[in-house]
Amino acid sequence: MGKKLEKTLKDKGQSSASQNGDDENRTPEPHVCTGNFNQDYTELCRRNNMVVIPPVVLRPHRPPSPSMQHEGKLDKKGKQQQQHPEPEAEPEIGEDGEPIEPPPKTYTVKDKFEYFKPCVQVEMENPDKGDTVIEVIVRGWKIDDSMMNVFKQCWVAMEKLHTVNLWNTGLTGEMISIMAGFLPQCVNIRNLILDGNPIKEENYHLLIGDDSLIQNLSLRHNLITDKGAELLGKALATTQRSNTKLVSLNLTRNRITDIGTGHIIQALRMNRTLLSLSLAQNEITDVGAKKFGEMLSRFPLTHEEIVERRKLISEKGSPDRKTPPPSRRADSKDRPGSVRSSSHVDKDKKRDKSSKKKDTKGKDEKDDKKGKKDDKTVKKDTKSSKGSISFLGASVVADTVKTTAKGKDKKGGKDKKGTVQQDLEPEVPETVNPLLEPAESINHELWIAGNRALINLNLSRNQIGEEGMKSLLQAIQYQTTLSKFSSGSGLMRICLTKNKVKEDTETFQKINTLMIAKDPFYKPPPETPENESQS
Repeated sequence: MGKKLEKTLKDKGQSSASQNGDDENRTPEPHVCTGNFNQDYTELCRRNNMVVIPPVVLRPHRPPSPSMQHEGKLDKKGKQQQQHPEPEAEPEIGEDGEPIEPPPKTYTVKDKFEYFKPCVQVEMENPDKGDTVIEVIVRGWKIDDSMMNVFKQCWVAMEKLHTVNLWNTGLTGEMISIMAGFLPQCVNIRNLILDGNPIKEENYHLLIGDDSLIQNLSLRHNLITDKGAELLGKALATTQRSNTKLVSLNLTRNRITDIGTGHIIQALRMNRTLLSLSLAQNEITDVGAKKFGEMLSRFPLTHEEIVERRKLISEKGSPDRKTPPPSRRADSKDRPGSVRSSSHVDKDKKRDKSSKKKDTKGKDEKDDKKGKKDDKTVKKDTKSSKGSISFLGASVVADTVKTTAKGKDKKGGKDKKGTVQQDLEPEVPETVNPLLEPAESINHELWIAGNRALINLNLSRNQIGEEGMKSLLQAIQYQTTLSKFSSGSGLMRICLTKNKVKEDTETFQKINTLMIAKDPFYKPPPETPENESQS
């Protein structure tokens, strides 16, 4: 018996060992992200066997000032509640017997090593709910391929995320291509900030491709050269296509010269979606400023643009229509196929008259019924008291809402079964192709009006001289006169400070006076008694 027990125990041990080995060799099931960023992020990092997992923390904010804290809160009636003053804490006394000053309450203090530790900062709509992250910020530590894959899986499942800020994170060209591949799947991401990430490939243009949903892109301090500017220009617009999503592009403090500026300006000739462009602190001279002036005022079309214009006009004038099949009577000599016999015409007329009579009768009967019902309701309401008058008004409003809803239901289709109504969907205005705008022939060239969609332009801290300023001044003057006769507001803000031209010159002052009237954020200085006396 003892030998049999030993054999059975050995067999059980071997089987359990084999089962444990099989469990270790099995690949774990893939993690399905739930939208809770903290949980999904930590679980995916553990599965990737990361030694150090940067924690997810709330983005720190400046604490409120003491004056805001001591302000009384309003009660339900709108009156300010009386707050009892808190008793002041007794000051601590040091070894010398003198009181020690407490630390200030306008900021928080952290250990320097803890402050510089890698972490993922988040902004949340509701800190108590993990699936309400709206912004992800990573600052000052390198993101590798495994971490980018973790972010890829997490961000796609986050419904409320709209801003991603990766500052000085050591991105590479491969990571940019990975982001360009999965960011279109993130439905709500609109703001992308990649400042301080210089890349040799300069393939930032992949982020604003045809499938991109990015509206605000910031690429500051990325050492972008004319090569990257050319790629960005081609992604913004060509003669055949144009980016219709990007609204703001920030290229501050890069290495873009007049050549790269020319590629971006060439794109702005056809792009009518970009509203804000910043090329501050680059290497732009008078040559680039003159190109900007030409693009903003009016410019002649190139041969390629003229060919594309003719194609668009021909397609617009003669849309594709299916020709009807030839009738059997087309070959007959007595009567052509398009002419109908008099008997058929008479029958059709009789049918139309009978149908019209039926429709008018049905409408009259419905109107009579409605009139009777309305008379009955009015009689009942006149007998009631004054308090019922307000109820009558509410019922009338409710009836109108019901009737409009019924009309929408009939037009829109089945809303009870879960189908989306077409009438409730917002209509997106289509941008007109600039090549279809009216052109003027000057010296055997076709000229069209310049870009009037761009409203904010920043060219400060460049190398623009007097000639460039004059061309920009002429463009602004042309836009102000053209805005009276055409659509589009044109430039509303332009920044030209810290260039070769001093701010007290005549051209600079003229530009300022013209733009002050357009600037929506300009606030005139407050009037003082001295100014009033002088006036």
